[in-house]
Amino acid sequence: MTTLFNYVKVIQLLQKEVWITMSVLTVENLRQQFLDKTLYDDTGFTLNQEDHMGIIGQNGVGKSTLIKIITGQMLPDAGKIAWKKKIKIGYLDQYVSLTAKQSIFEFLKTAFDDLYALNAENEKIYASYAENPDDELLAKAGRNQEILEARNFYEVETKIHQVATGLGIDAFGLDREASTLSGGQRSRVILAKLLLEQPDVLLLDEPTNYLDTNHIDWLIDYLVDFPGAYLVISHDYEFLGQITNCVCDIEFGKITKYHGTLKQALRQKAANKETYLKAYTTQQKKIQKTKAYIRKYKAGSRSTMAKSREKQLAHMDVLTPPGNLAVSHFSFPYQPSAVRMLLEVSDLVVGYDKPLLAPFNFSIMQAEKVAITGFNGIGKSTLLKTLLGIIPPLKGNFVFSETTKVGYFRQELLWQDPMQTPLQIVHEQAPGLTQKKVRQALARAGIERDNVVKPVKVLSGGEQTKVKLCLLMLFPANLLVLDEPTNHLDDDTKHALAHAIRDFEGSVLLVTHEPEFYQGWIDRVLDIEKLQSAPENG
Repeated sequence: MTTLFNYVKVIQLLQKEVWITMSVLTVENLRQQFLDKTLYDDTGFTLNQEDHMGIIGQNGVGKSTLIKIITGQMLPDAGKIAWKKKIKIGYLDQYVSLTAKQSIFEFLKTAFDDLYALNAENEKIYASYAENPDDELLAKAGRNQEILEARNFYEVETKIHQVATGLGIDAFGLDREASTLSGGQRSRVILAKLLLEQPDVLLLDEPTNYLDTNHIDWLIDYLVDFPGAYLVISHDYEFLGQITNCVCDIEFGKITKYHGTLKQALRQKAANKETYLKAYTTQQKKIQKTKAYIRKYKAGSRSTMAKSREKQLAHMDVLTPPGNLAVSHFSFPYQPSAVRMLLEVSDLVVGYDKPLLAPFNFSIMQAEKVAITGFNGIGKSTLLKTLLGIIPPLKGNFVFSETTKVGYFRQELLWQDPMQTPLQIVHEQAPGLTQKKVRQALARAGIERDNVVKPVKVLSGGEQTKVKLCLLMLFPANLLVLDEPTNHLDDDTKHALAHAIRDFEGSVLLVTHEPEFYQGWIDRVLDIEKLQSAPENG
């Protein structure tokens, strides 16, 4: 028996050793709490070399916080984060600085700084060798040359153009100054540089935001063929379903890893959730029963037994309460219009220094809901900004009726003062509301009570988006202009938003890279590539 026991222990140790060598990231005993909200409660997961992992969960469960913890930007309350040694990690940092006067192409070339430095060193070596022949110098140049050729240095510029085209960056010009880019454009350029760096592990937080359908398709192909491991946070389940072979779900303070497809993970998650809810209900009944016993007998003849149960209760591993996340209930107020036509566009040309599209014409009628599609780089957002007077048209004109009242959702998460709280932001925009009314409005948008008084800059992308949607709910309109409103939102919140837009009595002009979002309630799809309106299919 002892021999068998030792044999089993050896096998277990060998299996553990194999598991450790396969793992590029191990997270153990992770704990994180903000005020009275528990994000992680003694939980963890592993990212293995072959893992193409998706991270899912509702807004506010701590997906972006997890990225900050594993990249060292934030220290957890407790837990161990262990990366494999000598591994190159690529993180999609939306706040990386872009040097003034540096073109997009020059910025993308910095992904290969080490190779350009090696090539420059060789040029100096060859110049020195011409004046003073030295075999050691020549040998060093040969070693450098082997590295340059092994890493395809002489194909770098071709690679830059391929990635830039794939992500639609070429549409706004590789010679454009990087520092002049909008938030969405910056996101694409930073993602392109990250992919060009070819790290061992990719960490991507909502990489499809600001990408059009064709660019998402290109990114899917890239990630499927990516030889290393990656961890991707996304609320775009259509995208995640095509790029993942495992999923980590964050719920009830736990991180649960599922192997297999996203659909398989979601089915297993639903089964686990049902089991968890039953266990939570059973435990709560036991806790209440034990507390009642302690109160009744603590000072009586059974005090010893009561104290024993009190100790048991103190050491109980209490399950995190379910359903502690706020739910969004959107409703956009309508202001009646006296005329049927709200907007008429005639031979309009949009762009910055040069036209992005050929002239086009369209109109928006009362109570008409229109989606704008097409992958022409920044053409769709530029169109909306032109119509709203943010940038001037290059040619043509457009006319809103005198009674048109526009409500605008801008996709970039830009704040005049990022240190302001949602409470302050909403009260500043609607000073007539009492603090109680402001809190109620934020609660309807799905902002959790604790987040109402935090600086908006520390909130997740989903929470910031809800703040912007809250502002949209405060002012009556008859035309909603929505530029990628689903970015950062979880599935439940997307459904709530879709229902609110469908029920809105006025008109809607929508840009989104998720066609499934508007299926069933859109009236027309305007394809700006074809410069004509097309009826919605299905």
